[in-house]
Amino acid sequence: MQTSIDCIACFVRQALDAARFFSEDSVVHERIVREVLESTARMEWNEPPPVVGQRIHRRLRELTGHADPYRAVKERHNRMALALLPELAARIDHAEDPFALAVHLAITGNIIDLGVNGQLTEAHVHESIETALARPLVGDLEGLRSAVTEASNILYLADNAGEIVFDRLLVEQLDPSRVTVAVRGQAVLNDATRREAESAGMTDLVEVIDNGTDAPGTILGDCSEAFRARFEQADLVIAKGQGNYETLSKARKAIYFLFMVKCPVIAADADHPVGTHLIVNGTGL
Repeated sequence: MQTSIDCIACFVRQALDAARFFSEDSVVHERIVREVLESTARMEWNEPPPVVGQRIHRRLRELTGHADPYRAVKERHNRMALALLPELAARIDHAEDPFALAVHLAITGNIIDLGVNGQLTEAHVHESIETALARPLVGDLEGLRSAVTEASNILYLADNAGEIVFDRLLVEQLDPSRVTVAVRGQAVLNDATRREAESAGMTDLVEVIDNGTDAPGTILGDCSEAFRARFEQADLVIAKGQGNYETLSKARKAIYFLFMVKCPVIAADADHPVGTHLIVNGTGL
């Protein structure tokens, strides 16, 4: 999807939030905000929003010298999610429709993205899960179920740390022998890399590859040749999170997007209100 004019204020807010997370130096804060404003004025608006996110975080890493400033937060989120895993797995085992619940939980895991500031607690996650599961699961669940049944080579695009633990529950329902999980190639925000996939136990379950890039989404032209080959070879792609939706919603591919709608721009594009737990059949877009 293309960048909307409504994304501009969000770019500035995200840049300032990230700058304050990276550094206490007000000079760095001002410098990154000014650079984002200048860059946004020059950008091509047909680019998806994660392109700007990638530029912001590359520049912040240059200015501060921190290669992975969210590492401690990501590991903490993984630990919190792992503590909840046995209870959630038991719920799936006893569910009337285990596949539907696993899909719902995988999307619900995206709430951990709201805790990038590191203040998220296990009690808050647990409470948020119960609140989120009370919401309906919207979209083409039966289409996804049918596509999974027919697929022999599934590429699962992960999103955030913490959330990737919840993804394990769905991957188990998909049949791990048919699944490859892809993570970011380099650290960006609290997105999962191979390091977080390993600590989440995902590498013990399936083959894990990376996409070769540091974008908070999947910008195919920026991904490694090896990843693009695996993307083309897959007969079904399951893509988690808004960043993957923003960057792949126009891909000519058998692809299903699983995400929680978090902003008005995505709500307008997907035609569902903020807060919706959504399954989008992107096949043929």
